[in-house]
Amino acid sequence: MHRPYFSVVVPTYNRLGRLRHVIAALEQQAYPSDAYEVIVISDGSTDGTDAYLETLRSTMRLRWLTQANQGPASARNAGIQKAVGEFIVFIDDDVVPEPQLLEEHARSHHEAGKDVVVLGPLLTPEGFEMAPWVRWEQEMLMKQYRALLRGDWTATARQFYTGNASLRRGHILAAGGFDEGFRRAEDVELAYRLANNGLEFIFNIEAAGMHFADRSYRAWLDAAYAYGRNDVIFARDRDQKWLLPTIRQEFLDRHFLIRSLVRVCSGRSRLTGIASSALKLAADAATLLQVGVLERKAYSGLFNLQYYNGFFNELDDVHFLFRDVENPV
Repeated sequence: MHRPYFSVVVPTYNRLGRLRHVIAALEQQAYPSDAYEVIVISDGSTDGTDAYLETLRSTMRLRWLTQANQGPASARNAGIQKAVGEFIVFIDDDVVPEPQLLEEHARSHHEAGKDVVVLGPLLTPEGFEMAPWVRWEQEMLMKQYRALLRGDWTATARQFYTGNASLRRGHILAAGGFDEGFRRAEDVELAYRLANNGLEFIFNIEAAGMHFADRSYRAWLDAAYAYGRNDVIFARDRDQKWLLPTIRQEFLDRHFLIRSLVRVCSGRSRLTGIASSALKLAADAATLLQVGVLERKAYSGLFNLQYYNGFFNELDDVHFLFRDVENPV
């Protein structure tokens, strides 16, 4: 396989301070500078991003475009259309690539011996202060990576996070690109279509980016709810029939406290609100007292409540996850 030419697609929205670091890191890649381009898509930014890009003089081939705010799926599709590279590398505007990131993506494609989707990790930056709920989410990512490295399971479409991933541009176009109707989990939805087309997913821990994640508590809760709704939509409307039985088995494998919490609160919005408030108070107290175990358990409860609330609301069946428990075979 010849050395791939990469188009690095970076959608951005009001993260000028971090975007500067992302671009600087892309300029410092170990990969030959004549073997990649960078395309930045400003998705309706209002923080001076467009003015910065207009005056930027980069040492690498960099192009940029702007559009009204339409979400990351639309922004990535716009970048894909402008790209000239044989391969697309997706990088988010809060992911600062390590110097070897592009080199490692290229190595993985070369060594695979066939067309694959390469997934790189979103690692936790040393010394970066995250909000507690973001810190919990980042630790869940790291837990996934440790499991992949141990060989507990192999990478699948469900780990296709476009903060750091690469594949042939032709495969994205053949799959129809990102569905712009989704603003959460749009990357996984595309990955399911890629998997249906026969693509396999591989994980390379060395193709690393540092994840400077930052989101409000409300945005974090809303994301959890959207993930739950979208999983039902993907199973019901996007021909992923395996997904609901998988989610039920994963639920049955969860800690009994999480199962009990979800079971008691499911279909009871007032009780869910009371439980969520209590868990947030517990999380805040744990953060203040630096009791990491309690903090993590509280945020795990909060995330699961929101996820399954979205799941049940879209499925319209609050008993789906509990039938095997209530009526054991």
